[in-house]
Amino acid sequence: MPPVHSGLQKEVFALYRRALRMVRTKPLSTRDKFRLFVHYNFKTQAVAVSPRSVSTVEHLIRRGQRQLETYESSSVTDCWVSQEMRDWRARERHA
Repeated sequence: MPPVHSGLQKEVFALYRRALRMVRTKPLSTRDKFRLFVHYNFKTQAVAVSPRSVSTVEHLIRRGQRQLETYESSSVTDCWVSQEMRDWRARERHA
């Protein structure tokens, strides 16, 4: 039997899918940076916030939606990736 997800979990999954779709709309030369940005933000927030903290998760969803609306704009063609994000990716790949 497939797992049953709450409405909040479904919202997070939908936001994540939307963010990954946004990455595909960006120039090939910057897609890796956008992908890292998306993965880093979702994964670090998932670890930092308790799933039982509903109000915090709702806040992060709203903030993520607003941020994603900005990045979905066709005028946004690049994003800044910090050294911390690059280090995180290196640790994730070797884990």
